[in-house]
Amino acid sequence: MSTEIDKTQYHESPHRKVALKDTRNIGIMAHIDAGKTTLTERILFYSGVNYKIGDTHEGTATMDWMEQERERGITITSAATTCYWKNHRINIIDTPGHVDFTAEVERSLRVLDGAVAVFCSVGKVQPQTETVWRQAQKYKVPVVALVNKMDRTGADFEGVVAEIKSKLGATPVPLMLPIGKEADFKGVIDVLEGKAVYFDDATNGVKMTTEELTGELAERREEAYNHMVECLAEVDDEIMELFLAEEAPTHDQLKAALRRATCGARIVPVACCTAFKNKGVQPVLDIVVDYLPSPVDIWEIHGSDPSTGAPLTRHVGDLQPFAALVFKIMTDPFVGKLYYFRVYSGVAAQGMSVLNPRTGKRERLGRLLQMHANQREEHDEIFSGDIAAAVGLKNVTTGDTICLEDDPIVLESMSFPEPVISIAVEPKSSGDRDKLTKGLIALSDEDPTFQIHSDEETGQTIISGMGELHLEIILDRLVREFKVEANTGAPQVAYREALCGPADSNTKFVRQSGGRGQYGHCIINLIPGEGGSGVVFENKVVGGNIPKEYIKPIEQGIREAAASGVLAGYPVIDFKVELIDGSYHPVDSSEMAFKIAGSMAFKDAARKAGLMLLEPIMKVELTAPDENTGDLIGDLTSRRGQIVSIDAGSNGNSRINANVPLSELFGYATAIRSLSRGRATYSMEPAHFERVPKQIQDKIVEKK
Repeated sequence: MSTEIDKTQYHESPHRKVALKDTRNIGIMAHIDAGKTTLTERILFYSGVNYKIGDTHEGTATMDWMEQERERGITITSAATTCYWKNHRINIIDTPGHVDFTAEVERSLRVLDGAVAVFCSVGKVQPQTETVWRQAQKYKVPVVALVNKMDRTGADFEGVVAEIKSKLGATPVPLMLPIGKEADFKGVIDVLEGKAVYFDDATNGVKMTTEELTGELAERREEAYNHMVECLAEVDDEIMELFLAEEAPTHDQLKAALRRATCGARIVPVACCTAFKNKGVQPVLDIVVDYLPSPVDIWEIHGSDPSTGAPLTRHVGDLQPFAALVFKIMTDPFVGKLYYFRVYSGVAAQGMSVLNPRTGKRERLGRLLQMHANQREEHDEIFSGDIAAAVGLKNVTTGDTICLEDDPIVLESMSFPEPVISIAVEPKSSGDRDKLTKGLIALSDEDPTFQIHSDEETGQTIISGMGELHLEIILDRLVREFKVEANTGAPQVAYREALCGPADSNTKFVRQSGGRGQYGHCIINLIPGEGGSGVVFENKVVGGNIPKEYIKPIEQGIREAAASGVLAGYPVIDFKVELIDGSYHPVDSSEMAFKIAGSMAFKDAARKAGLMLLEPIMKVELTAPDENTGDLIGDLTSRRGQIVSIDAGSNGNSRINANVPLSELFGYATAIRSLSRGRATYSMEPAHFERVPKQIQDKIVEKK
């Protein structure tokens, strides 16, 4: 990351309201129920966007605008909004915490420059926190940590800071400390400024008073200040030199170093608040504008040339060639499909013609909308560094680049996890079949982790997603948005097939049917790969025994055969195919013949090698009262679960970590409710695939 940038290198449009260096694109991310949406609502209130405070508990949160979100009190879809703070423009995306909607977090982080990670002061670092943290690291997004719910019984600021260090491997640097805790939480210590800040209850925290620090508060600040300087000395050369020379850094030097270290993701500034009780939110906004990067700090945008694949770079700025990334698609009942995009360079103008390098087709930007949750504000132009939505694009999917036709670039896209659970759906009445298909296609366009396919054997429509809640929301949206009800079958697990060992095959496909025949011949080696290695194809044919134009069809045939499975119809994963040799016929050979030969050779070799079924294993974390842990552990063991750890927590609660096959977890929420009389909570996320025990494999194969 460039720290000193020649500001003359990028030019801003005279129509911009806020300078590029004063723009912040941030996400609010955390595990479920940490208070992300409540925090966003308070930010909108204090920055003057909303005149009254929205609330998730009462179903009045601006950002949770979907009916399903208001009913359940959770965030399902990431909502974008914009506010202004101290002459800075902050584009905010409030992301979901539930692991079933992890794709929403993934695609939001891809287009953000910084994030605020919210931690519950009681729950501390949860498994889903670790998931979103890993996603932020994957896209190199600098993070500010916010310890929320400081007013709750059992609030432990120091405990959260310790877990950020031990569990997330980060370097937390508290810039705010709590004054009081639980019911006595009344303000914060500003470590850098050396002041106590209090928030007035009568004005919902709008009115703040600052006081000098004395006694124990001054001692705590001194300790945190020294810790901050030491942490900065370890990661910043300028502070290190002053530290070694035993010189005290100035206020401005510390502020600049904090910004460099945060933007470089070398430290994590930590703040604290209780968003629900309106205390401590405004200083968090100060930290966002002071320390999180602007698009100028990111500076270089990496991509590739669509025709050659050679690396390309762009700079931010309004006068650069236009390039943007579409990161989300939504169906809006009033305007049709909305395509959310982030402009990395140049300016998007209404009516402008753009290229989608993936399809090679021209698209036209229709109306350009600035979104405030589900409210829309129309604009003629969207500038570099901004996030907006467009209407009127046609063949564009999540992760596509849109750019100028005479200056094309493909920006780095994003990857999504594979679905782990499937159910069969059919319309309740035969007249609804078209409506159901239309609704499912629209929902799969929006959500890359929601997939639809037809089962060739049964003719059923199968939908797949990230979990039971994910599919429940999809079915709910079909009823409300597309006015179509569906019957569902029992949930099915997305098993995989894997090779037991290596094998080879020498396969000829020969067909004579009068006139021109079909001839394809290939010899392959099939080798099992490491977990997660995917399908690798290597051409080792020498001497032109198989002409070049037939190599690709062989690979295609192999990949298609692997996708449809050999043992029980599930995709075969993680293997390498070496194409060793073969032969062709000058008249009868064709691409189709070699594709069929490749498919037959793969199936033959796979049967020789032997196949095993793999099942998705979920990482489950349970928090339950000590008196219920025995029953819950017994229940997990009966579900073929492996207990990884049991941690005795505070307040008479224990935390149980286990790995459990997904097939054993259907209806688990109901089971733990009855075992713990509703006092246990749990979360789960996909961990890895593991071999299915022989007796269970036999039953699955028999059923198929």
